[in-house]
Amino acid sequence: MEDAARAADTSAAAVVHALADQRATLAVVESLTGGLLAATIVDIAGVSSVFRGGLVAYSTELKASLVGVPEELLASRGPVDPDVAVALAEGGRARCGADWCLSTTGVAGPEPQDGKPVGLVYVAAAGPPGTVVRRLDLSGNRLRIRIGAVAGALRLLADRLHAEAGESPVGGAR
Repeated sequence: MEDAARAADTSAAAVVHALADQRATLAVVESLTGGLLAATIVDIAGVSSVFRGGLVAYSTELKASLVGVPEELLASRGPVDPDVAVALAEGGRARCGADWCLSTTGVAGPEPQDGKPVGLVYVAAAGPPGTVVRRLDLSGNRLRIRIGAVAGALRLLADRLHAEAGESPVGGAR
């Protein structure tokens, strides 16, 4: 678990520094991570110049009312879905007035949810060039899955930011 937390911290620092270099801002919308993504980001010195804030929309109803995820999408596919992750990131970007927004949604366990297995997570990054989503298949207890989701979301944004800057991604190949 320490390796995943260390990876999240390293990625958070890379993201904050890249955003500062680009004079860009960041917001987050979290479901299964319940504020852990925002907490990891605000641990980085200098973050106040880039971090706008975040929304924790743990319940399905708040995903619609607070973030703007279409109710039809939630009703037909449930909250753990790649298109829901995209809608969360895009809604959070608009509502927080940020250049970039990260979102997390998934199943931390201990039981499957709506037929979705424990450890299934979707993270999305919405920004000026568009929105991308990544599926993560994580294992372990609730905390390990949540930390893995944070690390995965931060890696996704670090990859996007480095691609925008024409650099190689953090942590190796894409």
